[in-house]
Amino acid sequence: MPSVVGGRGEGVLGREYRALSIGIVSVVLLVAFEATAVGTAMPVAARELDGVSLYAFAFSGYFTTSLFGMVLSGQWSDRRGPLGPLTTGIAAFGAGLLLSGTAGVMWLFILGRAVQGFGGGLVIVALYVVVGRVYPERLRPAIMAAFAASWVVPSIVGPLASGAVTEHLGWRWVFVGIPVLVVFPLALALPQIRRRASGAVDGSAGSASFDRRRIRLALGISLGAGLLQYAAQDLRWLSLVPGAAGAALLVPAVLGLLPRGTYRAARGLPSVVLLRGVAAGSFIAAESFVPLMLVTQRGLSPTLAGFSLAAGGVTWALGSWVQSRPRVEPYRERLMTVGMVLVAAAIAAAPSVLIESVPAWTVAVAWAFGCLGMGLVISSTSVLLLHLSPPKEAGSNSAALQISDALSNVVLLAAGGAAFAALGGGAVSHAATEASGSHPAAFAAVFLPMAGVALVGAWVTTRVRDQRR
Repeated sequence: MPSVVGGRGEGVLGREYRALSIGIVSVVLLVAFEATAVGTAMPVAARELDGVSLYAFAFSGYFTTSLFGMVLSGQWSDRRGPLGPLTTGIAAFGAGLLLSGTAGVMWLFILGRAVQGFGGGLVIVALYVVVGRVYPERLRPAIMAAFAASWVVPSIVGPLASGAVTEHLGWRWVFVGIPVLVVFPLALALPQIRRRASGAVDGSAGSASFDRRRIRLALGISLGAGLLQYAAQDLRWLSLVPGAAGAALLVPAVLGLLPRGTYRAARGLPSVVLLRGVAAGSFIAAESFVPLMLVTQRGLSPTLAGFSLAAGGVTWALGSWVQSRPRVEPYRERLMTVGMVLVAAAIAAAPSVLIESVPAWTVAVAWAFGCLGMGLVISSTSVLLLHLSPPKEAGSNSAALQISDALSNVVLLAAGGAAFAALGGGAVSHAATEASGSHPAAFAAVFLPMAGVALVGAWVTTRVRDQRR
């Protein structure tokens, strides 16, 4: 593999890195646009395909296959380079979009989402490996900040554009229109990746075969996560059976795929991986209930409730930009601690709007600060992971980071949903907007424990530095 070179003062948009940076950031931009736009079109698609009862599986199908894709991509990237999983992932992502966009029945739509999730899992890990192989350490914070900034415009424009397209052209165009846009970033990025990041890492050419044990564990984690989500969506005693089966598959698979010591917050890489899950899971689980709380408890329209989170995209990018500054590098761990405190404070402040005298816009302000904290933490975990990973393990460790992120989302969402339902909130799905009878205590039962989880994350930030290095 070619060695990493570059001028000392050259940035990610300097002559040497410009084409690659624009290409891979554009890929992230399109993935972000799809993620924010599809949620708007999904209810219409489910209704027209007579599949509202299967609505949640359109989301869980994406998640379960993405977990397998992440592990496979880590293995593939470490042994043969990131070019293969990246191109395969983008092809699968586009094929899944086309399959869903042309589906005539709901099960085919869900199958398309599953194919899309597999592709997304391949792509995200491969991109991390590209960053680790091509960019010198001083530029990695900047490219990670660019990844985060790529979500700002889609988070604001995506739902509006998707709504307009769905209303005037039909929901299918939201799915079939995106694959065409991938051609431009591929034309820029792939030649650069082929030249500078393809092939096995020096010294690992003899391990070109895949680790079959990790592949089996990946299948176990995907199947286990799927069963756990199914059980969480059907709160009956009978659901304990698939829930227990899912946990039985999930626990050993997670222990085998994450770095040893992750769940006891061992110093260094294990704590970085754990922090990613704690931060992402607590924040996303809480955020999922913000629009529902504003609609059902304060009478806001779904559009206004959604806009209450819009400023967060800007502050998240701002936090990512702050962590990318060379001057703050010596203080990265302290910034991460501050970030997790901001996240915990935002989550704890959100249910204050359950008090009628508290203005509804309080949530928007709190969430902007919470997203600032997330920008400081999430990008920093990516930077630290690549710093702590030997080149031949960058793929596997990147996969572990993404698994921690995704798996904590589903576990904490399931826990929050169960607590919400148990205290009179009703069943919750992505389509839930009509639970006007929800008891305010049901929302408090979601937000306050998640704030506690975020505070645990503040402690984990004190253990991310490996004192042996």
